[in-house]
Amino acid sequence: MIYLDTHVVLLLYDKQLGEIPQKTVAAIEQTNDLRISPIVLLELQYIHEIQRIRYAPKIVVDFLVRAINLSICNLPFSDVVVAAAALGWPRDPFDRLIVGHALAQGAELVTKDRLIRENYKQTIWD
Repeated sequence: MIYLDTHVVLLLYDKQLGEIPQKTVAAIEQTNDLRISPIVLLELQYIHEIQRIRYAPKIVVDFLVRAINLSICNLPFSDVVVAAAALGWPRDPFDRLIVGHALAQGAELVTKDRLIRENYKQTIWD
């Protein structure tokens, strides 16, 4: 099981695999259980509303569900919040919940975010 950060979701949707390290692309391609936290949908919506992306989150996620068998995790939100509350380092609530989701599942997280990579040891970006 591998979770994807919001930035990675956008890179995959835009087919910008050259922006993702080759080993990371290989890890994504080799797993049959790619997931996102539902909070990624909300972050995509915010990014859409401030016009940093022109497409709606549902279009992005629906495409990746079909293209790479991505799924939206249905772990109870209370479990995610308990895991996220234990993290003291991310100030960004989206990052905190995304990492909390991966942590609650004991899963790896693909992220370019340096702060996350420095603090959550189960990241993939190399």
